[in-house]
Amino acid sequence: MKAVDLFRAVEDGRVKALWVMGTNPADSMPEADRVRAAIRNCPFVVVSDVCRSTDTTALAHVLLPSAAWGEKDGTVTNSERRMSRQRAFLPAPGEALPDWRQMAEVAKRMGFGGAFAYRSPAEIFVEYARLTATENDGRRDLDLGALADLSEADYAALAPFQWPSRAGDAPRETRFFADGRFYHTDGEARFVPTRFRAPAAETSARYPLFLNTGRIRDQWHTR
Repeated sequence: MKAVDLFRAVEDGRVKALWVMGTNPADSMPEADRVRAAIRNCPFVVVSDVCRSTDTTALAHVLLPSAAWGEKDGTVTNSERRMSRQRAFLPAPGEALPDWRQMAEVAKRMGFGGAFAYRSPAEIFVEYARLTATENDGRRDLDLGALADLSEADYAALAPFQWPSRAGDAPRETRFFADGRFYHTDGEARFVPTRFRAPAAETSARYPLFLNTGRIRDQWHTR
């Protein structure tokens, strides 16, 4: 489910257990009061965070201490599809763990240890790269097949690169859709028409303002 649909499902009881990692939906989601009420009524809520006190941790049954970005090791992808290595420069304090370790430890306790027997972020990255290339003959844009056999040493030294990075292809810089082709069978784009809805007359009279849906300080990653 997408985020808004997920919290609707929490609200009406279809979702009875919720694990929130690295976000603060009681503050950051649209209709935050409604989301907060849904979380409050959820039978089981786990929150992983680096902060002890947030609007969401206040609603949790279980809190898990998480490693912050400067304490984690992995990759980060920016909006132009460039993946960069993220290397920790501080040790994680106390019992704080990176997200992957938390998920793996919970999975082991649930009896799925064999499927979550990761020893490092490199092993997870390689599995992810292989999955992106599985049954992918160029029809899917995300493909990291060239990195599917990366060693621990190569992962540690990985330089920033842009995906797709397909097996057998030389590294290259690309700009999606610059050739006018899109990821549909006919190569055409899909436009979604939307109908303009004017503000209600009484609202326009009292508040002659037009507002967009841009982020405000307290909503973008909740400060």
